[in-house]
Amino acid sequence: MKILYAVQGTGNGHLTRAIDVIPCLQAHGQVDVLVSGIQADIQLPFEVKYRYHGLSFIFGKSGGVDLWKTFMASTVRKFVKEVNSVPVEDYDLVINDFEPISAWGCYFKEKPCIGLSHQIGAFDPASPKPEETDMLGKFIMKNYAPSTHSYGFHFKSYASHIFTPVIRQSVRQLDPVDNGHYTVYLPSYDDAHLIKQLTRFPDIKWEVYSKHNKRPFKQKNVSINPINSDAFVQSMASASGILCGAGFETPAEALYLGKKLLVIPMKNQYEQHLNAASLEEIGVPVIKSLKKKYEYDMEAWLNAKSRVTVDYPDCTADIVEKIIKKHS
Repeated sequence: MKILYAVQGTGNGHLTRAIDVIPCLQAHGQVDVLVSGIQADIQLPFEVKYRYHGLSFIFGKSGGVDLWKTFMASTVRKFVKEVNSVPVEDYDLVINDFEPISAWGCYFKEKPCIGLSHQIGAFDPASPKPEETDMLGKFIMKNYAPSTHSYGFHFKSYASHIFTPVIRQSVRQLDPVDNGHYTVYLPSYDDAHLIKQLTRFPDIKWEVYSKHNKRPFKQKNVSINPINSDAFVQSMASASGILCGAGFETPAEALYLGKKLLVIPMKNQYEQHLNAASLEEIGVPVIKSLKKKYEYDMEAWLNAKSRVTVDYPDCTADIVEKIIKKHS
């Protein structure tokens, strides 16, 4: 069987999940990997046969997506050219992790497309929704990467086709400890903004992992580190708590490791507000920004002793096998 596995390359979560999904797919046939997007920091340890510019969201500097830069980085002509060129017809099965080029290639060539992504789980009617309705965000999520069959991941299994998170093996093998620091991953804030806000808590040692700097440095009680997957995982495993955006993989890994978690959903990013609704439901605190008016909420979280308990079994191979058997 020839399988095309297409992965969204905006951010790191999709590629992190792909590291565990690809070997499971390879047990069922020849797998070619497609990646589109320009915002990822992680390199896959597998050959990537197709690379496309795709449609990427560009992070801002103060907690959100920069909609103008996102628009300017995405040209319709380039997108249409990439959609027309992707050879989805050469494959027996196309499995898609919220990747738009192959999804629309399948749509126009009337080829079945198996969606297997967190976005499917978050957008599903059975999953929690935020009080505020973002009509543009809903439209983008619904049409970004259309699929003919849908399977999702989320913080809870809200339906039979929604699975708990894929926790990569490198995280499952860790032995968590508490060395007293707090790990921070907020890529939509620049370093200056983070330092200004985090130094308001001088007794806390903050380890920040930044998309905005290639060299490590320290200012007062805040250390800034360039993105490094292994170092970040070790920092999480030895942290007292994790402060991050309301993405999916990092909060899921923090919960799996039994860490105290606080999330800040990114502005202009509907998916993160869906995630925040689910995280709030299971007991994770959520704040809107790092502004001074949320200082009390930050202090309450830093002083809290309780943790949210989750059960995320290692069932990636079973999920892949179920999908392959049903659609091959």
